[in-house]
Parts: sequence; structure tokens; C-alpha cells
Amino acid sequence: MEKVIDIEDRIPTLKKRRKKRTNRKFIVLILLFFIVLAVLLYFQSPYSNIKKITVNGAKLANEEYYVKASTLTPGKSMWGFKVEDIERILLKDKWVKEVHVKRNWLQGVTIDLKEWKKVAYLAGDGTYYPLLENGKRFEQTGNDTPIDAPVFIGITGEKTINKLVEQLAQLKPEVLALISQVNTNSNDANPNAVKLYMNDGYEVRAVIQTLAEKLNYYPSIVAQIANLEKGVIDLEVGSYYRPFNEEYNKIDIDMEANADGELVNQEVTEDEQQEE
Repeated sequence: MEKVIDIEDRIPTLKKRRKKRTNRKFIVLILLFFIVLAVLLYFQSPYSNIKKITVNGAKLANEEYYVKASTLTPGKSMWGFKVEDIERILLKDKWVKEVHVKRNWLQGVTIDLKEWKKVAYLAGDGTYYPLLENGKRFEQTGNDTPIDAPVFIGITGEKTINKLVEQLAQLKPEVLALISQVNTNSNDANPNAVKLYMNDGYEVRAVIQTLAEKLNYYPSIVAQIANLEKGVIDLEVGSYYRPFNEEYNKIDIDMEANADGELVNQEVTEDEQQEE
């Protein structure tokens, strides 16, 4: 025979369960209330304002410039701006390649920049303007700019400058660092000829269209003539070397590359050139 439990016997248990559920709901409501209150107090307090703005990657323009351009200021609300809007504003500068803005909890904002690489300087108006790998010129004034890239002298025409910048951007960093100055060497036969003065004392003559392809071999070429005196390395057609004191006699040393990519020296005298 089944045992029958009177409903009155179950009432205390039901009351306890109902009380527990009520207590849990009450605790949840209290927690939600305090969370909302804390959020409201946070947004109304100075703790929700920007305290520090950090800029990483600034080389062409200084950090102060980017902070001002971003429209962000200490004291402004951490949540009063959209990251995408700030990135869009900073990308308007033609020398800025990439921008990433992020909030650092609780009161910091970081701006990570990647500028276009500087590959040369253009002399003009009594100062030097950096030329960037995207072909743009970084406008700046003053004569206190450290010259840490090749300087263009006598190079004119936007197309010519852009072609030359494009070639320099393809050079190995160690080769680019060896170039001190790039002068025009144009003539009727070749309007794209240039003359490069190297930091190690050599002079290189080349054509803009093949400059990067040939000049990347420069360390190998110099290694073969290191025991000779300084001179001219001509890369316009083949690869020839002439000591400075024999430049006007046109005594060439052929530096053509063989099938294995190794450079081969072969002296060609003026008499032999005439026989040919």
C-alpha cells in the first residue's frame, strides 16, 4: 500500500524552496543595481577620461603632431570616439602607411603608426625634402634635418623622380645606405642616366630603369676591386671599372657577371678598344 503524504507536510519544504528562489532573485537584482550604479559613476568620474596618449612609430612627424591630428586629448572621454574615425583621420597624411588605434584599460590610448619608408632627399628651397617609397614628398621646413638617405641633385620632373624613388626602394638596405648623392647625368643619348656618389669613395654611373637590378651587386663588385684605387663603376650597359686618374683615358676593367652569377675582371686597354 502506497504511503500518502499530506500536503501540509510538504508546505515547509515548498516554503524553503520559494524563499531560496526569492533570495537568489533579490541578490541578482542587488548585484545588477550596483553594477549599473558603478558604470554610471565611472562614466561621470574622471576615471573614464583619457589620461595618457602613446604614439609608436613616429619618425617623419613627431609624436605631438600625431596626437594633435588625432583630435584626442587628455581629459576627453575614453568612450567618446570611434577607433575607426581616428584611424581614418591619421591616414589622410600621405606619409602614413598604416594606423592602429586601441584603448588601454583604464585611461590610456595607444596609436601605432607605420610610415612610408624614406628613400631619398630632394634638395630645394634651401632645405631637403624627404622622398618616400610611395613617391610622395614629405613637406617640412628647416635645415636641421639629419641627412640619412641619398640626396637628389639636379633631378627634375615628377615622373623621373618617381621612377628613381621606385628603384631605390627596391635596393637592399645595406646598399641604399652606401649612397650619398644622386646627380643627373643625362645626355642626348640617354636622358635617364644618373651618377651616384657612394659613401665608400666610388662613383657609380647607371640608368634609372636598371638601377636596382644592377646596383644590388655593388658589394660584390667593390670586393673585387678593393685593392685598386677608387674610381668609377659604370653600370649603364655592362659593368666596368675605371680608376679616377685614368677616367679620361677610358681604360676599362670589365666586371661582367658570368653564368654562375660571379663577376669576372677583364682589363680592356685603349689600344684594344681601338682595334675592336
